[in-house]
Amino acid sequence: MHFSKTYAQLLLTLPPELRENAIEYRQLKKLINQIVRELSSLGLSPAVLQELLERTKQEQSAGSSDQSEEADPEKSSPHIRHHNLPKVVYEVTDQSGRIEPHLRLWLDITPDCRSASSPRPSDDREESSETSTEVERETEPEGAEHLSGGHMSLLWALQRQAWRSVAEEREKREPTTAQITEVHDIPTSPAPITPLFDHERMNEVVIPLAADMLFFQTLSTAINGLSAHSATIRSDFVNALEALSRTIADSARPISSTSTSFRPHSVLTSKPWSVSNTTKTTSDLYTWREIFQLYVEAEVFQSVHELDRGERSLEESENRLKLFAERVTSRGLGDKRKLKSQTSRDALETFLELNVFILNIKKFQFANAEATRKILKKHTKRTSLPLPLLTGEDISAQAVIPRADAAGQLTRVLVQAIGETLLPIIPHLDDYACLICTSIAFKPIRLNCGHLFCVRCLVKMQKRGSGHCPMCRAPCVLTADRSNVDWALLNFMQDWFPIEAKEKLQQNEKEAAREELEELGVDPDQTCTVM
Repeated sequence: MHFSKTYAQLLLTLPPELRENAIEYRQLKKLINQIVRELSSLGLSPAVLQELLERTKQEQSAGSSDQSEEADPEKSSPHIRHHNLPKVVYEVTDQSGRIEPHLRLWLDITPDCRSASSPRPSDDREESSETSTEVERETEPEGAEHLSGGHMSLLWALQRQAWRSVAEEREKREPTTAQITEVHDIPTSPAPITPLFDHERMNEVVIPLAADMLFFQTLSTAINGLSAHSATIRSDFVNALEALSRTIADSARPISSTSTSFRPHSVLTSKPWSVSNTTKTTSDLYTWREIFQLYVEAEVFQSVHELDRGERSLEESENRLKLFAERVTSRGLGDKRKLKSQTSRDALETFLELNVFILNIKKFQFANAEATRKILKKHTKRTSLPLPLLTGEDISAQAVIPRADAAGQLTRVLVQAIGETLLPIIPHLDDYACLICTSIAFKPIRLNCGHLFCVRCLVKMQKRGSGHCPMCRAPCVLTADRSNVDWALLNFMQDWFPIEAKEKLQQNEKEAAREELEELGVDPDQTCTVM
């Protein structure tokens, strides 16, 4: 299937606001046909133009190498082959504020190529004019005499230059008797090098390409429109994400906002050993935490693993988003079993829609990048005009060809906005874990060095006589006491992690009772036997 049909079918799967800002691939193809017709009307078919451009490039490179040999006469060549074919250079400028491509030609206009009324200039080469005229008559095709009078067309001038070059080559291969000299008559000094671009003999012609200018102007306008549309998409997405974050924050409130039994603790009113906890909550806090945990593990758009770190492909992102939706549904996180309020269920639907929108943006950017690459490749292939040189100061690279790294920039920005705006609404358990037992650091003890541990791990270190912090090796473990309890963090954990805090509190009480029995010499695993 041709790319034009594939591109049109892919755009049909996108929302209308994205389709309206896509690159008009078919319109650009029509403009390429106009460029070909414009060049053909000037006598520059793709084959002829390609040959002239390549020959000019080769002669320019040969000229640069010859200039480096002028300093050493022994290495310089005594004879330089000079071609009379026109020299052609394709240039693009934007001095007037718009892209203006043109062809710059240097033509060796001889007296035969001028009008009949113009005077014939005197030249030192008149002695060999008769010989060259006879050779030209042999090589020129029939009907050339009909075009000798008046102004020649560009096509005829190019062909005449080619015939003249062939005649000179034949003349060099078959020297006359007068040209044969003795060996001792040949001068020992190297002959002067003839410049490749003799502007005294060659006339410069600049041909503006109107159809080519329209092509690049259309492509540049489309790319600039994509940039402006990307900024609008980003702004709208961030606004929708902020509204969704407020909705989720209202439906996933902590226990202090939903229960009257919550009592904060402080150093003045509470004792560390008398801290109690409650787990009664009516919000969707734990459901949303589980949903976000599944989303982070799915790694829909970006991978954080060492083997495949970076942005995922379009197909893989689509498959991972489907897998995330299946896991949410299989665990009952999308219905009334887990999400108690209708607001939360609507927010989950909005969250999935935002992820689908990011997928559509990936499709949109991939389609436009591929369409731009294909149309520029077709432009070069059909017209033989090379891509504009974007290294000069006169050309804006971004105005002609989109950069490859800008294609996926919008997707990365949207994914980053989810990680920075939405996911931090609900605190994650790993951010408040003890560095030793890796469970929640309930009844947190903050040492003088600033590191945080749970009270049970600190007590164990003190009993073993370990006086240095496990993280920074500061000697502050044995000096820790009740004043090191972080009461603000204790209330935060009890408010946002009520279930985990209660489980850790019960686990600490069991471990403390077990240690007391062991200190008394009683086996805690022994069952009670009544004699």
